[in-house]
Amino acid sequence: MTNVNEVPADLLIETLASKLKDENIVTPPEWSDFVKTGSHAERPPQSDDWWYERCASLLRKVYLHGPIGLSDLQDFYGGKKKIKFAKRHQRKAGQSAIRKPLQQLESAGYIEKKETQGRIISGKGMSLVDKTSAVLLKNLAESNSELKRYV
Repeated sequence: MTNVNEVPADLLIETLASKLKDENIVTPPEWSDFVKTGSHAERPPQSDDWWYERCASLLRKVYLHGPIGLSDLQDFYGGKKKIKFAKRHQRKAGQSAIRKPLQQLESAGYIEKKETQGRIISGKGMSLVDKTSAVLLKNLAESNSELKRYV
């Protein structure tokens, strides 16, 4: 069985985001075009599909690190903020840009909430991520074999 760790994270997130967008599983709220992702960010995300990418990234994070809470995810998605002439300080990410996608993934059935431990991935979500990673690994293996044939 293919594992998430065997597939490059950026390809997996990109593929999962396109699946989530095509199947209308999650929908970005109205404010997603104008909001920053945290106090460390200077501008809103430049990508139009950043909401789907965030949902796919959250799905992968919960798969790998679950059960995981909102504050841990804020640390993952946080960043450094420049404060005048001092060194950069670590800031947490905004809660709303994490909580709302998690709630949408929960309503779709991909993530479950445990009472005191945080969120875990459901069987449906695990199946989606595993099948996507298997297809990606197969495509990567085929493209590498074709490249070796010409070298």
